[in-house]
Amino acid sequence: MEVKVVNFEEKFSKLEELHSYRIIAQMNDYYFKIVKAKREFIWHTHPETDEVFVVINGELKIDLRDKTMHLKSGDMVVIPQGVEHKPSCPDECHILLIEPTETVNTGDKESELTDTDLEWI
Repeated sequence: MEVKVVNFEEKFSKLEELHSYRIIAQMNDYYFKIVKAKREFIWHTHPETDEVFVVINGELKIDLRDKTMHLKSGDMVVIPQGVEHKPSCPDECHILLIEPTETVNTGDKESELTDTDLEWI
């Protein structure tokens, strides 16, 4: 396996469309995925795993049932396994997600927002 530096700016520049999750690295059984988002997502949970959101650029709001978190560039949050959440960003936001390789973006909810077409960039 070749060891390489990953540059976020360069990787995000390769994303031509919004809401297309792309894999940029793997550590053991975890993918590092990036996405450019500009939408309100759905309420969902990941019963089998925690989920990490890192805001690289922009602002991200994550609603939980008991509070709302506002993340900006450079912020990170870990959503614990089984906690229902709903991310949204009215303006374009660049997000890094760290989660197990088998994790689906919509967790326990199948919808038109489910993205199973993951590619490496």
